[in-house]
Amino acid sequence: MNGKRPYMDYPQYRAARRLVHECCNYDNGNCILLDNGEPCVCVQSISYSLLCRWFIAAVLPLDGKLEAALLHRADRKRCTECGGYFLPKSNRAKYCPECATAARRKKEAERQRRRYYDSTHLGPKKP
Repeated sequence: MNGKRPYMDYPQYRAARRLVHECCNYDNGNCILLDNGEPCVCVQSISYSLLCRWFIAAVLPLDGKLEAALLHRADRKRCTECGGYFLPKSNRAKYCPECATAARRKKEAERQRRRYYDSTHLGPKKP
C-alpha cells in the first residue's frame, strides 16, 4: 500500500466482517495475536479501514473482488460482462475470471455455428 489506508463503504465493510470470521486468529470477537493475558477485540472487525496486516496478507485474498476494490484501485479494471472490478493478468483482459469462462464458451459456440453454416450452405453469407 502507498501509506494511505483504504476506507471501505458499508457493503465492503460487511463483506470484510464476513471474511474476518475466516481468520485463524479470530476467536469469538477477539484477536489471538493481540491477546497478552486479557482478551483484545479484533480491530479489523470494528474498523472501516484495513488495519490488520495479517488480514490483508492472509484473509483478504480469499475475496478477490474485495481485494481489488480496496488495495488495487489504480490497477483494477471493470468487467465488460458483469460490471465488477478485477485485477487483470494482462493488459488485454476484458472479463473477470468468473465471466471469462462463460464469454469464451459463448464465442466458441458462435464460431462453430458460423463454421457449420459456411460448410453446409455453399460458402459464407453475402452482405
